[in-house]
Amino acid sequence: MQKIVLTFGLIAGAILAAVMVGTMPFHDQIGPDKGLIIGYTSMVLAFLLTYFGVRSYRDNVAGGRVTFGRAFTVGLLISLVATVCYVATWEVLYFKFMPDFSQKYAASAVEQVRKAGASEAEVAAKVKEMDEFQKMYAKPLVNIAFTFLEPLPVALVFTFVSAGLLSRKRREDDVPVIA
Repeated sequence: MQKIVLTFGLIAGAILAAVMVGTMPFHDQIGPDKGLIIGYTSMVLAFLLTYFGVRSYRDNVAGGRVTFGRAFTVGLLISLVATVCYVATWEVLYFKFMPDFSQKYAASAVEQVRKAGASEAEVAAKVKEMDEFQKMYAKPLVNIAFTFLEPLPVALVFTFVSAGLLSRKRREDDVPVIA
């Protein structure tokens, strides 16, 4: 199981990391909305490997049958490996190459509120919220936690679906009778 989890998890993590590294230099040109689309599309593509990893486990290790619980465990472990790669890549990019990212993000969020026609009180509230966010996000453990939460919903959906589609319980006639 370990080889399958690491193989498929690292491939998925490499996809996530490559897309992140490849698009970050163009973040200002892409914009936050298109950036979200690109980011979550890459997550969907990467977490498709959860399905293939669970299928590989079922077919090559578990003898063609796997319970939902075991399939879910394998899928979750693959997703965790990929997510750790995603988080590690972001931490290096953020703290070494883009320390001004949170300021740009905050300014963009405030600008969106202004463009939406918010009152000055609402804009001021958003400015305060973004200032608090920047202070919080500067702490590495908080940064890691927020970053870990980004791909988690996608990972869980693919893990549940993969486990549901690929799980096969043993039939009673498959169980050997001991006399």
